[in-house]
Amino acid sequence: MNQEALPTLVQSNRLMDGFRTETVKTRGAEIHVAIGGEGPPLLLIHGNPLTHVSWHKVAPTLAKSFTVIAPDLRGYGDSSKPDGGDDHAGYTFRAMGEDNFDVMDHFGFDRFQIAGHDRGARVGFRMALDQPQRVERLCALDIVPTHHVLNNVSLGWGLESYHWFFMAQKAPFPERLICADLDYYIHYKLNKKGVGLEIFTKEAMDEYVRCTTPEQIHSVCEDYRATVTLDLAMDTADYGKRKIECPVMVIWGTNSHCGRHFKPVEAWSEWADDVAGFGVPTGHYPAEHRPDIIYPLFFDFFTGRKPHYEADSAA
Repeated sequence: MNQEALPTLVQSNRLMDGFRTETVKTRGAEIHVAIGGEGPPLLLIHGNPLTHVSWHKVAPTLAKSFTVIAPDLRGYGDSSKPDGGDDHAGYTFRAMGEDNFDVMDHFGFDRFQIAGHDRGARVGFRMALDQPQRVERLCALDIVPTHHVLNNVSLGWGLESYHWFFMAQKAPFPERLICADLDYYIHYKLNKKGVGLEIFTKEAMDEYVRCTTPEQIHSVCEDYRATVTLDLAMDTADYGKRKIECPVMVIWGTNSHCGRHFKPVEAWSEWADDVAGFGVPTGHYPAEHRPDIIYPLFFDFFTGRKPHYEADSAA
C-alpha cells in the first residue's frame, strides 16, 4: 500500500455518515451491512450488545483510504435472527464468520483485512484460523482469545463478566429475566466501571436501545451458549496445532475487564507469531471512547506501517 498521509479524523452527528446500507443473503442469514469508501477492503465487526454503528466515530474517516464494510452480526441489529438449533451451532463464531465471508464474496472481495471488537474480534479470530488465505491482517479490540479466557477464569474477571455464564444458561431463563426490563438492561450493560455512558453519542445510544429486543436478547444468549460449548471445543481442538498466519494487532482498554485481568499480548501470542499490542486509556469500548487513538492505530496497521502509540496526558 502507498504511504499516504494520515487523513484527519472527522466527526459527524450522523451515524455512519456517507455509508449506504444493503441486506446481503448469506448461506444461513440475512445480514444488514453498511458500506462506504474506496480502496482496499476493510471489514469491521462489532461486539455485544452493539451493532455496526459502534464504528461510527472512525468508519467515515477510514473510508477515505479503504472500502469499509460494517455488518450487523447475525442475531444483532437489523440482521436476521435465525434459530440456533438444539446445539446452538447457528451462533458459533464459525457460523458468524461464514456470514462475513459470504458478505465479502457478495461485494467481490476475496482477500481483506479485519478489525473486530469484543464478539466481533472472536469472529475474526475464527475466520483467520479457518480461511487464512483470505485474511490479510487482524486487529482485535479488547479481548483475549476464548480458549485463554475460559481456561484462566479468575474471581475478578468473573465478577465483571458475569454475563458469559448467565447468558449461557438454558433458555428461556436468562431471556425472561433480561426482557423484564430491556431499557434498564442495556443502560446497565453499557455503563462500565470508571467510564460511564457519556462516551456514547445520543444517536448511538438510541440505536442500541432500539435494537435491544427480545429477539436480539435470545440470539445473544445463543451466542454465549455456543461460546462455552462448540466454540470452546473448536478452539481446544486447534490449540497448539493451528495458528493465525497473518499479522495481529491487539488493542485493549487499560480500564477494562480485559486490561485488568489478562495479559493480552501473551494470550494472543499463544495463537499468532506476529503480534503487536497496545494498552490505551479506555474502557471496553475503545472506538467510541477514544477514536482519536484508535483511528491512527488502525490507519498505520491496515496500511502496512508499524503501528505506534504513546500514552498522552489524557490517560
